[in-house]
Amino acid sequence: MTFDLSHRARLGLAAAAIALAAGGIGYGIARLDRDQAPQQAAENGRKILYWYDPMVPSQHFDKPGKSPFMDMQLIPKYADGAAGEAGVKIDPARVQNLGVRVATAQRGLLSSGLSATGTIDFNQRDVAIVQARAAGFVQRVYARAPGDVVGAGAPLADLLVPEWAGAQAEYLAVRRTRDAALTRAARQRLALLGMPAGTIAAVERSGRPHNVITVSTPTGGMIKTLGVRQGMTVTAGQTLAEVNGLGTVWLNAAVPEAMAGRLRPGQAATAMLAAWPGERFAGRVAMILPDVQAESRTLTVRIELANRGGRLRPGMFASVDFGGASRSALLVPSEAVIRTGKRNLVMLALSQGRYQPAEVQTGSDAGGQTEILAGLAEGEKVVASGQFLLDSEASLSGVEARPIAGATTATVASPALYEAVGRIERIDAKGVTLDHGAVPALKWPAMTMTFRLGSPALARGFKAGDRVRFGFDQPPEGPTLLRMTREGVR
Repeated sequence: MTFDLSHRARLGLAAAAIALAAGGIGYGIARLDRDQAPQQAAENGRKILYWYDPMVPSQHFDKPGKSPFMDMQLIPKYADGAAGEAGVKIDPARVQNLGVRVATAQRGLLSSGLSATGTIDFNQRDVAIVQARAAGFVQRVYARAPGDVVGAGAPLADLLVPEWAGAQAEYLAVRRTRDAALTRAARQRLALLGMPAGTIAAVERSGRPHNVITVSTPTGGMIKTLGVRQGMTVTAGQTLAEVNGLGTVWLNAAVPEAMAGRLRPGQAATAMLAAWPGERFAGRVAMILPDVQAESRTLTVRIELANRGGRLRPGMFASVDFGGASRSALLVPSEAVIRTGKRNLVMLALSQGRYQPAEVQTGSDAGGQTEILAGLAEGEKVVASGQFLLDSEASLSGVEARPIAGATTATVASPALYEAVGRIERIDAKGVTLDHGAVPALKWPAMTMTFRLGSPALARGFKAGDRVRFGFDQPPEGPTLLRMTREGVR
């Protein structure tokens, strides 16, 4: 009996020892789990909200692993990149690898001019046609050929006109009768036969017929066609030559149809040619041709240029700049604008390595700069290089673009959200009354209204009738002027 009790006691002690050991192991495992839990919930001090597949960002997972959609590891979503904070945060190392370059939206002078290319052509309004006045024979031709440049009165050919010989002899006979009426009638007959006044006068001076006439050019220029040869017979009205003047030439420039509204007849233009580097040839828009080239979607703008010395030769290639006064505008690099076809975006560079797309309304482009009409404030920073990759990252992270109405101006010195051009109607203590154009960002039509002055100094130096470009915002008190400059002056 004693043995049995002792044996049972030893068994109980062994069981207790095993239980204690198991409890210790369980405690150790539980403690290990508790120690590792913070590591799963945080990485480098950053709290993980969930894991996701960047190709299917809407699907969230509560632990890391391989994506069920793609053969790739899930990516953690950190709390410091939550939707409650603006933009998406990009690791600085990735930003450097992407070659991100940042530019500041700032005011500057935007040229309202337009550049295009074209070719020099003949002035088709300065064309002279040389025709035979009567039927005859070519007795002599002068050393002329198509392409020759000749002066006014240059001889082309000598024509023998038999019909004129008889008519001139009759006229001389009538003159000798001294009958004034018959003489006038006979002289008129010579003119009706196509005889030049100079030939008639020569007949009167010499008293003998002149049935050989020298055909000459009525104006100077280039011989485009020459249809007279030695020994040929010509008929009355036959074209012998065509001469195109070179005093002025046309520059036919191809202008995109989207820019056609910025041009008008009479507008100044300046041409530059490779043949005369550094020299500028001034001219004016003579005409905007009514048809559009279907292949290139361009209009032909005809510019008339003076051709002193005949240096501008048809066929030469030229670039043309249509003059226009510069004006003040909010500018960003053109490469910073993402044009989707439905809207225009820029990628804002925020603080602490965050980036957010923002919708903007763009205006004119010139010199690699784009005018921003709304959606961006002076002083805000935009990404000018690598913005497409950042925009893709923002889209995958579900970051919404900042709307135009959401642009902030709290950090800028001159926070003009909206811009317009108008004419001052009246200035008084209440503000400035402006007859202004449409404001597309606010969907305002052209109208006349009074704006409060953000500062009394804004109206100094201005008077009724001045054309101005102005910027304003819309606080609860009403539209308030924040900037005003004369049109074309920064």
